[in-house]
Amino acid sequence: MISERGLAVLHAIVGDYVASNEPVGSKTIVDRHHFGVSAATIRNDMALLEEEDLIVAPHTSSGRVPTDKGYRLYVDTLAKIRPLTPAQRAAIERFLGESNDVDEVLARTVRLLSQLTNQVAVVQYPSLKRTQVRHIDLVAVAEDRVLCVLILGSGVVEQQLASLPAARVTEAWVNGLRDRIAGALVGHDLEGAATAAQELNDTVATWAQPAETELVQRVLGVVLAQLQANRNEKITIAGAANLTRAGGFGGNLSSVLEAIEEQVTLLRLFGELAREGRDISASIGRENEPYGLAGASVIASSYEHHGEGSSNLGVLGPIRMDYASNIATVRAVASYLSKVLDHG
Repeated sequence: MISERGLAVLHAIVGDYVASNEPVGSKTIVDRHHFGVSAATIRNDMALLEEEDLIVAPHTSSGRVPTDKGYRLYVDTLAKIRPLTPAQRAAIERFLGESNDVDEVLARTVRLLSQLTNQVAVVQYPSLKRTQVRHIDLVAVAEDRVLCVLILGSGVVEQQLASLPAARVTEAWVNGLRDRIAGALVGHDLEGAATAAQELNDTVATWAQPAETELVQRVLGVVLAQLQANRNEKITIAGAANLTRAGGFGGNLSSVLEAIEEQVTLLRLFGELAREGRDISASIGRENEPYGLAGASVIASSYEHHGEGSSNLGVLGPIRMDYASNIATVRAVASYLSKVLDHG
């Protein structure tokens, strides 16, 4: 059982080690903090913390550093998250408020998180599986090219060209195909629209002229790809260069970089943290071993998007990070992002 003073000593060790990247000794704690006891008493407290595997001596020096378990207890016992300053809050609100669409606001969010925390920032795109297809348009831009425009209820706009080999399409033909595709897809959610588009593609021989079958399938292939791209979960990342500047990964840096490159891994980890049901969660060191991130820590929260449910965001960095500040920043950015998207 850790005493109240022992817990305070642990917090002092974590804070000093994060700031200095040097092992923390009892004399340093007495000099920097006001415990009102002798260095010998602090040494006894540190010995008890070491018995509980909360701190460890990295080498023969008298200083100690937190273990993964120590960081976990520190995060779980943060009595009060350090609040952001009014200037920081105003900067976040102003920076995110200048965005015009979902893609821009998420790009701004991930850059902002990275800049404020000096960590790798990760933002998951909103899940759009339940979003309806609002509008589909086909535009003949050349005799052998048709622009496919997909507009979703969330405001996402996708535009992609379909190339039609050896074709001489007419505006009337394009408009007729547009009406058929839009009639089958508009009003459905992405799952239903993809199913309807696939059915059109499978039955094209029953409603299209034989000479036009390949052309129709080329257009439907592009529409299906647009629908599929928005059904898939994806993330945006910024600040990977912070990994090399921060240090603290030892021989684990390559595995951390691989996990970041393999975005599915991050989606799984963030999904697990979201299932904890907290407004903000932290996963520290060995807790991330199943994801190849045993040398890193992750702080994650979630944001809402037009009532479509929640998606995740957060930061990834070395175990020796400023948890109090980063937790406050992630929480604040998630809150402002929800507000911006709700009023967008």
